[in-house]
Amino acid sequence: MERFISNITHACPFLAHTSVPALRALSTSTVRSSAGKTSALFAKAQTCPVMSKALAVQSVKGAAAARKLHTSPICPYAAVVDGISAVPPRPASDSFMPKNHPKPTATTATGRAGTGACPVQHHIPTAGPAPTTATNAGLHPVQGATKAFDYESFYQAELDKKHKDKSYRYFNNINRLAQLFPTAHTGTGDHVTVWCSNDYLGMSKHPLVIDSMKATLDKYGAGAGGTRNIAGNAQLHLSLEKELASLHNKESALVFSSCFVANDATLSTLASKMPGCVIFSDASNHASMIQGIRHSGAKKKIFRHNDVQHLEELLQKEDINAPKIIAFESVYSMCGSIGPIKEIAALAKKYNALTFLDEVHAVGMYGKTGAGVAEYIDAMDSMDIITGTLGKAFGVVGGYIAASARLVDVIRSYAPGFIFTTSLPPAVVAGALTSIRYLKQSTRERSLQQIHTRALKSRFAGLGIPVVPNPSHIVPVLVGDAETAKSISDELLYKHKIYVQSINYPTVSVGEERLRITPTPGHDEARMDVLVDALENIWRERGLRREQDWEAVGGRAGVGSGDVAKQLVVEEDLDWTRDAVAQEHMPIAVAASA
Repeated sequence: MERFISNITHACPFLAHTSVPALRALSTSTVRSSAGKTSALFAKAQTCPVMSKALAVQSVKGAAAARKLHTSPICPYAAVVDGISAVPPRPASDSFMPKNHPKPTATTATGRAGTGACPVQHHIPTAGPAPTTATNAGLHPVQGATKAFDYESFYQAELDKKHKDKSYRYFNNINRLAQLFPTAHTGTGDHVTVWCSNDYLGMSKHPLVIDSMKATLDKYGAGAGGTRNIAGNAQLHLSLEKELASLHNKESALVFSSCFVANDATLSTLASKMPGCVIFSDASNHASMIQGIRHSGAKKKIFRHNDVQHLEELLQKEDINAPKIIAFESVYSMCGSIGPIKEIAALAKKYNALTFLDEVHAVGMYGKTGAGVAEYIDAMDSMDIITGTLGKAFGVVGGYIAASARLVDVIRSYAPGFIFTTSLPPAVVAGALTSIRYLKQSTRERSLQQIHTRALKSRFAGLGIPVVPNPSHIVPVLVGDAETAKSISDELLYKHKIYVQSINYPTVSVGEERLRITPTPGHDEARMDVLVDALENIWRERGLRREQDWEAVGGRAGVGSGDVAKQLVVEEDLDWTRDAVAQEHMPIAVAASA
């Protein structure tokens, strides 16, 4: 879709002056033509005397390209990848055969010996009659079925629901460039600035991380070789788990393929094993935690987001002696709120419950060593289970839990999500280990991220652009409508070369759709100017609601409700970084006091 629009808008006045949402609507609706069903956009282009000829030529070229299975005609960057990925055929060799093994005579498909054929003789079945099936025999479905289930119609009906309520998700082709962070190229090669990545600190392109991954790849190869129980348990994995246990001041840690799997596996396994367990879950918890609770089959109680009083009311109704787990997050990524960690820890102690803290959006970002919000507020030791990711601030991929040695061993021994999945590749583990060790020592990256977050929130506040108030590093701009949020995202991308993904239901509630912006150390003042100017123009041209407009209608998602959120990280913790950057004459955004 993206490449198609980019190519044809340069040649067609109609399409050049038609909005991206309108073009997208045309592309997703179908019409009937002599060639069968086709998109309304394609049908309209075929009626144009210029575009119809161009499309005919492209159709021929596209067919030839498809036959070659090569993407380089589409994108010059893909040509480079194709060149790297293309592996020439290996010459025929018998080096893999045992020395004393008789050399078989290779045969071609016709049974004759052929030059350069495979050195191992294969049995090639002779052609015979096609097997009889229910279809070619003209048989009907069994069990007297009169009307078979229409699978394809079912799929289409489900997709139509998503299109109708404007929650259908479009995935943009965004290829982040390591040497030009935070710049990426699209599928057409256009450079854009990414403002919504969870690579919060840019560690995915850090030279130390990349070098360690390259060296490990050369030494140990691309894959892990199996599950942790079968050839996938290397010293690197053990070292990473030891480092993570140390980071969170716990006895042990366990690494998973992602933190979605870590949360699901841990909650489902633990709660299903403990007889009569009750799980208390924050209403805004991530889908991975909800999935784990559901899979556990345990009794669950949902408390209002960050409402400690409601949580205690629910705890009071349960048997004090029954096993209980309170599951919550430190930083809630779509609204930026921070969980009341110390208060929940106190309730857990009072009512004999375990605490399960998801620090996915906080590890690497907060605390003296980057262990998360619990470390920053000195509450880490009061948490029984801490989960985190290697795929956000640490810049690689994977997830983990950190807890007591016995608890971790139970998950290692019983959780299918850990036992039956291939281990993380050695190069990935090495990169994560390097990143964690680096961020334990360096506070510069997370301090710069906080400085840029403060500056952006301050500038939006000055213009009345509605930001959901929160004390963290997330900058959620409230739009309040799914279709409008998507069209703003499209306009930013195609017109201003800025990528900010729109967020809609079910990630956020209907009517609270938003743009989720995440500044990084690389988003300097110049880049910030472009973003702020673009959003200000869009808000002005479209007459979108600003802070005072939301206040006039009673507020929504905390905007216009009189809520004030002081940043968690205090100014004093950022002064050293400000001074250091100033001495290096690096351009950084000037932030107002929070």
